[in-house]
Amino acid sequence: MREIARDHAGLAITEMARTVCELLPWKRANGRLKDQECRQLLEHLRDEGWLRLPAVRNSGPRGPRQIQLSEASAPQARVEGSAGEFERLELQLVESREQSQLWTELIERHHYLRYRVPVGANLRYLVRCEARGGSVLACLLWSSPAWKMAARDEWIGWNTEQRMRNLQLIVNNSRFLVVPWVHVKGLASKILAQSACQVPIDWQRHYGYRPLLLETLVEAQRFRGTCYRAANWIHVGQTCGRGRTDREHKTDGQGVKDIYLYPLTRNTRQRLCVS
Repeated sequence: MREIARDHAGLAITEMARTVCELLPWKRANGRLKDQECRQLLEHLRDEGWLRLPAVRNSGPRGPRQIQLSEASAPQARVEGSAGEFERLELQLVESREQSQLWTELIERHHYLRYRVPVGANLRYLVRCEARGGSVLACLLWSSPAWKMAARDEWIGWNTEQRMRNLQLIVNNSRFLVVPWVHVKGLASKILAQSACQVPIDWQRHYGYRPLLLETLVEAQRFRGTCYRAANWIHVGQTCGRGRTDREHKTDGQGVKDIYLYPLTRNTRQRLCVS
């Protein structure tokens, strides 16, 4: 990596990351380069003083991306009922530009964490209901898992080598938004149950391998995780509340999250522990 950073200093960081991926090789099961993850690693090594990278090219305003909100994501008339009245839910995979814009707007406007550009493998969904004219009821984001979580790793029972080898077989539900005007008892758990069937299929189609375990983190001070429990997810413990970038332990446990897991096969733990 140092040699590439030195000998190809004229490349942009993204191009440099792709070069590293091609040489390692660092690819997904479907053959695509893991260039986003590699860029993140290069920037981390730069920040730690291990290598030098070229300055970021000025291609536009710096700072968080500004999301332009439209009427498409504005609050709508209240929707009520029970989950049984909302049959034929469609988990619509976000693929078109219009779908992406709507999903991004809804998350930015109505999710408490707002929108962040997902890094690594990810799939986004808009949840619609045919009986309700195809209107959007919810949004989901499934993405790469957390690198380490003590309670999860203890539940699985794997060692460091096994975790490094098989971590990609876990998928994280990193965003779940039922839009605030929808008040339907049992709908959230119904969406999670349908997701457990559909996400593994879509993930394999996009990334070339089928996940074995779903995970999510629920902010303990804000939510009780009721919908995950109702959908038979397993509560295995809590995070330490530090986050990935809190190397100096400054958060003092304020960000503690409950960890929930959903095995997708009967022998999930055994398969994740294969060396």
